Amino acid sequence: MIDYAVAGVEGALAAGARYADARIMEVRSEAMVAQNGEVRALRQRERAGVGVRALIGSSWGFFAAGELTDASARRAGELAAETARASARVPGPPLELAAVPAVTDHWESPCEEDPLSVSLAEKTDLLVGVTRSGLSAGAQLAVADYQIWDTRKWFASSEGARISQRIRECGGELSVTAVGDGETQRRSYPGIRGQYATSGWEMMRRLDFPGNAEQVGEEAVALLSALPCPSTTTDLVLGSEQMALQIHESVGHATELDRILGWEAAFAGTSWLDLGRLGSLRFGSELMNVTADATIPGALGSFGYDDEGTPARRVDIVRDGIWVGVLSGRDSAALAGIPAGGMVRADGHDRIPMVRMTNVGLVPGPHSLEEMIAETGEGIYMDTNRSWSIDDRRLNFQFGCEIAWEIRDGRRGRMLRNPTYTGISPKFWGSMDMVGGASELTNWGTPNCGKGQPSQVGHTGHPAVPCRFRGVRVGVRG
Repeated sequence: MIDYAVAGVEGALAAGARYADARIMEVRSEAMVAQNGEVRALRQRERAGVGVRALIGSSWGFFAAGELTDASARRAGELAAETARASARVPGPPLELAAVPAVTDHWESPCEEDPLSVSLAEKTDLLVGVTRSGLSAGAQLAVADYQIWDTRKWFASSEGARISQRIRECGGELSVTAVGDGETQRRSYPGIRGQYATSGWEMMRRLDFPGNAEQVGEEAVALLSALPCPSTTTDLVLGSEQMALQIHESVGHATELDRILGWEAAFAGTSWLDLGRLGSLRFGSELMNVTADATIPGALGSFGYDDEGTPARRVDIVRDGIWVGVLSGRDSAALAGIPAGGMVRADGHDRIPMVRMTNVGLVPGPHSLEEMIAETGEGIYMDTNRSWSIDDRRLNFQFGCEIAWEIRDGRRGRMLRNPTYTGISPKFWGSMDMVGGASELTNWGTPNCGKGQPSQVGHTGHPAVPCRFRGVRVGVRG
């Protein structure tokens, strides 16, 4: 396979590219969905091909081919260069690439039990069984699913990089919906998107769907008669699953350098951040520390090398509340005068790589969820995302959760339904005064991050802990 990638690079260089790289991708995937005790869908798919990038002047060209032969790869390189040459007729500012080492290497994600080797009978029994258990408390709808990806990549560049990788990912979700008189409520486990990791089937065994299905159903039914979330301004405690969504939408996307530079505006616009204030802008309170770290073992946004051949690394994004880093690729990093971030990926051989989140998450703090509740006189504790809305600069947001509880005199009280909260990113993050500790850290995996036109689906990770925010507007309708 690496020979085909080299042929793609050689084809681009022969056609006039000053730099070229090529990716061979071979992806096997499997997904199953069960509903109310019956399997409703099973999808197994294999796809493979080569994608070549070519740089001429300040312009990129890209071309992909689904046939893996020396001739098709070489032709893809030639056509990528032809596209770059056409784009270069409208020249932009000079474009360089941040330096990265050209290595020869192989990397694989950890995997104890190959998920594609687990029998369909066992997988079927799992999903069918937990959907039946989820209905035991009187709910009307229970849905469970899993997804598996086994991805092999071969990368070559005109600088001499020769890299192969194998990344296996899997995870799943259970959701139960209860319908009452004019009210519908849902509870999800482990979260609205489930939980995913660069891991084998051992991930699904650790999630223990059978041991949690009945409680999920019970909570969905209980929410039908719960009090509605009040409309007020109060202290807000967020669980780690909701914090993962908060980080993803208001920090992760906002700090993508292509959005900041105005290169990318699909899927909710650009960013409120100004590159000239990198290193000085206060993003949040002094307890806010955020990193983008593609080296976390097992996290969904982890890999050995990105799709430009840049080694995985940890980058500080917010340090002591100050914005200090961005998510970048080689071209955007060179323009900003910073080292390459190693954050460029594509969701298939036929998509051009772009800046994507890796594992963007909070560094744990000195507190615990128990302490947050105990030290809150009056407030609300919310968890498990239900809905999200954020403006096209990633600044103003409104999020909804599946479940909440009132907090009074340091104790968790009555369950609340339809909880929502709203804020403005720097003001909201500036109000954070308690951050959960390392024992409460969860590396949440998000397998459905959308970006780009044509659309690409990215797999991202979000290390998160419970946090408390002061004076937040909750119970907002809109």
